[in-house]
Amino acid sequence: MAMARSVRSLRNSKLLLSASAEAIRCASSPAEVVTRFNLRRRGLFPPDPFDSHVAVFTIKSISSSTSLRRSLTPLMHAYVLKTNLLSKEHVASILLKSYSLFSLADARALFDEILQRDLCIANTMISCFLRNGDFCSAQFLFDSSSIKDIVSWSAMIGGYMAKNRRDDAISLFRKLMLQRELKPNSGLLVTLLSEGAFVGSMKIVGTPVHAYAVKNVPKKEMYRVLGTTLIKMYEQAGNLKYAFSVFKQIPEKSVMHWTSMICSLAMYGHADEANSLLLQMRNSGIKPHAARYIKIFNACCHAGLTDMAQKCLTIMGQEIGFMRTVHHYGCLISLLGNDGRLDEAYGVIKSLEVQPNIVIWTSFLEACKKYKNFEMAKEGITKVLSIARPDQHGGVYNLVLDLYTLGGCWDEVKRIRQLINEQKVASIERLSKLLVKDICRKLLAT
Repeated sequence: MAMARSVRSLRNSKLLLSASAEAIRCASSPAEVVTRFNLRRRGLFPPDPFDSHVAVFTIKSISSSTSLRRSLTPLMHAYVLKTNLLSKEHVASILLKSYSLFSLADARALFDEILQRDLCIANTMISCFLRNGDFCSAQFLFDSSSIKDIVSWSAMIGGYMAKNRRDDAISLFRKLMLQRELKPNSGLLVTLLSEGAFVGSMKIVGTPVHAYAVKNVPKKEMYRVLGTTLIKMYEQAGNLKYAFSVFKQIPEKSVMHWTSMICSLAMYGHADEANSLLLQMRNSGIKPHAARYIKIFNACCHAGLTDMAQKCLTIMGQEIGFMRTVHHYGCLISLLGNDGRLDEAYGVIKSLEVQPNIVIWTSFLEACKKYKNFEMAKEGITKVLSIARPDQHGGVYNLVLDLYTLGGCWDEVKRIRQLINEQKVASIERLSKLLVKDICRKLLAT
């Protein structure tokens, strides 16, 4: 038994791949894969005892390219027919998937062409139907299959969830729970829980699936795999109490668990609790990489938690060595400005190693206008006028006009009005606010 497992392991190892299969597997792009495959067909690579590997790696690569899959998949189909590789289930499966990405009709024709269909082929075809929205065919094939594994059930349930057919998905899940031989795996539970917080889904999906996991999945495994998903589900549903309860029950908290809970607290404006949890995480020896701190920073920006956002930005720069961009600083300056902390915002601008762009200065000037501080706006006005383009930044000129009016600088008011008329400044009212909001929105979306 052990010997059989060892042989299978070696067979799956890349050490047994031929030179041509390994070359194709390691190619840097689909175009290079095609080049190397053609060399293999012309006999310029050594003979390959594992032709199926060559076919699988080639089809997988060209299917990932939108420009190549439609033209080259039929050619690969002809190749596997000529070499009698279509009888290999892994070759047929990857070819089916490639067809399904651009033509369900061709995928279905290939499926009908395969005489020996095993469970792997059937599961692939079910996924093809679901990917293309043909639920009737998928359900018919699923129901007509005499043998179903957890992949079959997961494909159907995941496909229904992906198309927002939650009632069908939960109905299938309930049928799965009645199966004695099969149990939902963690991947399926994650799929269900990810949808659990949507409107109307918590009671029919989220809570029942959580209850099932508590009863049927070992605690350590459940929270290791599902912990982050459960926290996010309850946070999206607005139930931070349940989210924090899940967090506390996780025996061995990973960086994902910590940062997910911190982000959840920050998103709902619980600054003290989020700060306390951040301190606990750091004291516990957990050291998140920059991407996790960016998520916390984004959550703080979304909720207007200025101090915590500033703290995250400092940690990223001083302790992790993350290169903070002008976009990050733009969000921080906007937060400081909204809080009326103009001196701090100005200090951040002056400390920047890169040249502040128009978004930075516009954000600062908006805050100066809001808090009627013309003196601090003077330098910003000069800077922003030197980089503003009349045809794109009409709102900036309107903002400068308002600030000069605020300061009683009537000669400058007259000059800016003449500038607007002479240079045909775009009359986009309050474009400056849109610039700041847009840059923060793009950052928060990362």
